[in-house]
Parts: sequence; structure tokens; C-alpha cells
Amino acid sequence: MKPPYRLLGISGSLRANSFSSALLAALVEATAERAIFDYSDIGAVPHFNQDLYVDPLPPSVQKLRDQILEADGLVVVSSEYNHGIPGTLKNALDWASRPHNQSPLKNKPALIITSSVAVTGGVRAQYQIRETLISALARPVSTPEIVVGNIAAKIVGSRFEDPSVIAFALAGIAEMFNEVDRLVGR
Repeated sequence: MKPPYRLLGISGSLRANSFSSALLAALVEATAERAIFDYSDIGAVPHFNQDLYVDPLPPSVQKLRDQILEADGLVVVSSEYNHGIPGTLKNALDWASRPHNQSPLKNKPALIITSSVAVTGGVRAQYQIRETLISALARPVSTPEIVVGNIAAKIVGSRFEDPSVIAFALAGIAEMFNEVDRLVGR
């Protein structure tokens, strides 16, 4: 039996009862037999400033970079703000993207999931996140876009409850596992 995959969950929302974090938690639960998740705290990362990109890096930045390095893959679950990527998520990805050809994101498989209270499901943020990850030389998983529209209606209490979305997202995670296997020969 293969050892569990080590995944880093990145929620693009800082809100205490974040829809993105609830969806991520549902995926963690659904993959518990195959994956171990760590979580990033992108809210602790300072605003990107090239003047701060010196040795030693700010501790929260170093922790994020180490988490990315240790992970087999990333699961980025984000809402869409004003038709785009949330600023805190873009900021974290900018910190992780340096130096360009040697960043911890280089060749890292990444599954992107977006959501919105609108029916569009965060599709515009999906493209912006993908573009940022590709620019940083990460490997967004080639899978149908996982966009979750009307997400507020899919939260019961504080839990994400939509079996069809979970099943669709699990197909994306399975493809990410395949990509990890191809990259590291598992």
C-alpha cells in the first residue's frame, strides 16, 4: 500500500466561517484514507515587499515556503472577490514564487477549486489563480474546472454539504495523485 499523499490546503479566504475553508474541510474528510493535509495561514504572511526578501525571511513566509516544499501537492480552494483572486492569496503566492526558477512552487502539482455565492462559481478567480501558478512554474492539474456556484446554499451549519461537488472534486484530487505519482515515481 502506498504511503499517504502529503497535501497542503490553502484557503483563499480569511473569514472565520469561510465557505472556502468549509469546502476544504469536506475534501480533507473525504480523502482521509489517502492523504494527510497541512494548512497554510496566508493571513500571517506580510504584504510582499522585495526589501523583506532577505535572509532570514519573515518567519510566516519561511513557514509557508517550507510547507509547500514538504507537500506532494497543493489544494487551493478560494472564493472570488470582485471578479478575481483574493489579495491575500495572490500575496502568498507571490512570496512563494521567488526566486523565479527555484521557487518552492516549481513543478508542484496544484488543484484549483473556486467558489462564489453567484452561479459562476468563481470562474474568473480560477483563471487568475491558474495564471499565477503557471507563472511560478507550478503544475496546475489538468482537470475540468472545479467551480462551485451558489456556495452559500451548500453550507449547512458550518459544513459544506453537496455530495455531487465533493465527488467531482475528488476526481480532480485523483488526477493530482496521478500527477504526483508521475513526478516522483510512487
